[in-house]
Amino acid sequence: MKLSVVCFLIFSFIASAQNNTAVISGTITSEGNPVPFASVYLKNGSQGTDANEYGIYRLEVPPGSHTLAVQFQGYRPQTKAITVVAGIDQTINFNIVEDALGLDQVVVSATRNNISKKEAPVIVNIVGPKLFQATQSISLADGLNYQPGVRVETNCQNCGFTQVRLNGLQGQYTQILVNSRPVFSALNGVYGLEQIPVSIIDRVEVVRSGGSALFGSNAIAGTVNVITKEPVYNTWDVNSNFALIDGSTPDRSVNLNGSIVSEDLTSGVTVFGMYRNRDAYDANGDGFSEITKLTNNSLGAKAFFRPNDNSRIGLDFTGIREYRRGGDRLDLAPQFTDVTEELDHNTVFTGADYEWFNDARTSDFTAYVSAQHTNRDSYYGGLGGGRTAADSIAANNAFGNTADFALVGGGKFSHHFKNDDVITSGIEYQLNDTEDTIAGYNRLVDQRVNNFGIYSQYEWKPTDKFTALLGARLDHVDVDGFYTIENVERSSQVSQTVLSPRFTILYDITEALQFRGGYARGFRAPQAFNEDLHISSVGGEQRFVILSEDLESEFSNAYTASFNFTKDFNKTQTNFLLEGFYTDLQNPFTIVSTGASLPNGAFLDESRNGTGAYVAGTNMELSVSPNSNLFFQAGMTFQKSIYKEAQILFEADGSNPEETSVSAKEFLRSPNLYGFLNSNWQINNALKLDLTGSYTGSMIVPHVVSESGFIELVDTDSFFDMTGKLTYHVDLKETFHMEVSGGVQNIFNSYQDDFDEGALRDSNYIYGPNRPRTFFIGLKFGDF
Repeated sequence: MKLSVVCFLIFSFIASAQNNTAVISGTITSEGNPVPFASVYLKNGSQGTDANEYGIYRLEVPPGSHTLAVQFQGYRPQTKAITVVAGIDQTINFNIVEDALGLDQVVVSATRNNISKKEAPVIVNIVGPKLFQATQSISLADGLNYQPGVRVETNCQNCGFTQVRLNGLQGQYTQILVNSRPVFSALNGVYGLEQIPVSIIDRVEVVRSGGSALFGSNAIAGTVNVITKEPVYNTWDVNSNFALIDGSTPDRSVNLNGSIVSEDLTSGVTVFGMYRNRDAYDANGDGFSEITKLTNNSLGAKAFFRPNDNSRIGLDFTGIREYRRGGDRLDLAPQFTDVTEELDHNTVFTGADYEWFNDARTSDFTAYVSAQHTNRDSYYGGLGGGRTAADSIAANNAFGNTADFALVGGGKFSHHFKNDDVITSGIEYQLNDTEDTIAGYNRLVDQRVNNFGIYSQYEWKPTDKFTALLGARLDHVDVDGFYTIENVERSSQVSQTVLSPRFTILYDITEALQFRGGYARGFRAPQAFNEDLHISSVGGEQRFVILSEDLESEFSNAYTASFNFTKDFNKTQTNFLLEGFYTDLQNPFTIVSTGASLPNGAFLDESRNGTGAYVAGTNMELSVSPNSNLFFQAGMTFQKSIYKEAQILFEADGSNPEETSVSAKEFLRSPNLYGFLNSNWQINNALKLDLTGSYTGSMIVPHVVSESGFIELVDTDSFFDMTGKLTYHVDLKETFHMEVSGGVQNIFNSYQDDFDEGALRDSNYIYGPNRPRTFFIGLKFGDF
């Protein structure tokens, strides 16, 4: 009898132990359709799982009162309070709502950790596939204009040099990241925006104003974080586009994407590629290009492997082969033309990272290494078209080569406390080694920049309504640079340690109204940046930039404040942002035309320190979505970019009495007013209409008007570049879909009409939209 009682008690204990949990299961849908692979987890707990491809989930949960949460990119998170009794299973279904305004998307650029955009203490704007498709974007440069405070401009007729401006500051003030790593070097900054195809991009996160406490120097204006596609589920598609610039010049591209993920979701790989071929476009019939001839071949892959539930290994690779050429007589070898800029880039981005999480998901560690290598063959020459023997000799000596290597490696540790505070610390090493040579001009840029940084930040959340983020980064920068042009030699030997603090706050005034404010310190060490590595053509001669002999570091103090109002009116989702910004620049780098010419006849410009400057303005953005089929977004920026003292742009040497020094108080190429609009209408299940546009106000642009390099300042017209696109979707099978699209870019043909003409033109005198009216059609098919 006693033995049977003991056996019963043992059996009861075992049974009780085995049933000390309950199974919660259900289906996750949105408007009646399953949401595959959504995340289901207990808030403030360690239990979590992913739904399968049919939106069905199953989760073992311990007894007690819990909050069950569902989250998936593109949808609003949802929670339900549940009470779990051991051994009693429950079915709990979720019907989640599409996040039409993107307010609950997860971002990494705000705090260097995954965080909801709405909960981030700094403003993060996201450019995703929908916007790229609506704007008929082929490269990264095409789609960045459609965010407040962001403007992409083209700066050369011959080679198509582009840069992105944030809050009115030039491109070299913006830190461009690839998968959160600063491997986008100064050389990549010259042409890289057009080299990265949108087919490899999952999203682009834009943070305006100082981010140097997180990502190092050169983030004075902000960061543009290009995040490439991850394998999420099995899919593939082929997308082709054909466009006619001004109705006559073809631009052709084909994109391929495919992903494979294992059934247990522990490994996956995505592969992507692009081929693009664009003919050169001549806007004024003078035989010289305004839009370059371009060929781009890109191939990349991104893979992950989860050895266990607490770790993840990621690998990525992208190879880009791009050829571009502008000038005249593009069918001839470059040395037999009047003007040619020809560049052949071979670029490789690659990286690996390892992530580890503890069981409770309260601590995580990431180690990473990324590298970029570019080899560039170049030709910057002119007047080789049989003019004189001297011209022909100079033209034959205009070939050059550039080798550029960037390496980033580091580690990051984060810990989440029970009160929701988060501490993040890390170390990072950055290397950029550039050698740019043109033997015929005795041109050499030999520069090596080493940067070792440590950073830490604390995210303090004393209440649900208030978040403060206090951080700093300590950088030690060594610059070893030697720069030669003909008989002019300069060097930059810098060893500098700089502390860059950052402080931001987020306060939920009400459930609908948020306030954010912040301060960030930034700096740039004396070195050659993207504009210094670009060579333009003026008067048939080349124009070089060299660092001045006494160039000092540039520092910045950036302040921001914003109000964000978000509210649903019945089913209409709305969001309004009002942001003010002020950035003070000390010793700003400026390029001055010296009026001097080299023995080979080329112009010499210098990069010098200005006396000081500031950029101040307001960004506004309104988003409205009455339902899942209709979306409207518009934004506008009002700003002033001012030097505290007039900045010399042309320095007269006294040899010509008709020429005087030219100076300006306002930043060049910086309009006081610019904005965008984006609207999408899903007319029915098959038909979609997109209308997008960007507005560029009047600005001051320099124009070289004499052989000495004398310039005049031109007040430009304003431009409104609008695109209309119609897309028809067909479901041929459950796993095979097709889309046919067509439309017009720059419908009103709002385009520059006063380009310089002929071999003696100023190739930098270019502004406004990057192309005239362009007609396009597209075809996409696959399982997407």
